[in-house]
Amino acid sequence: MAKKEYSYRGKSLEELKAMSLNEFMLLLTAARRRPLKRGLTEQQKILLDKVNKKESNIETHSREMVILPSMVGITIKVYNGKEFIPVIIVAEMIGHVLGEFAMTRKRVSHSAPGIGATRSSAAISVR
Repeated sequence: MAKKEYSYRGKSLEELKAMSLNEFMLLLTAARRRPLKRGLTEQQKILLDKVNKKESNIETHSREMVILPSMVGITIKVYNGKEFIPVIIVAEMIGHVLGEFAMTRKRVSHSAPGIGATRSSAAISVR
């Protein structure tokens, strides 16, 4: 079984990396294209400079940054409000935003009720 070649809107990863930002923007959906069209913020420009310099240990608070083809293969630590979550950028993430891959809320895991929480919990033996 042959490995499927990645493509985004009919373009291979090599073609996407060769495109300019304006050409790439035309392939994105309107919601992802609009912030790029308006111009990158200072934090996003700093992040893009670090990515282009191939720096290691890149940390960012810029969760709204659109993932570009030049970011593929790099690990970026994205802030989730408490800590930096390492996100390894793969080709399938192109066109998404960094914040989608660093969850801000933990999954709720309920355990046994505390003593006095309900009438029935009074019947539970205390250890």
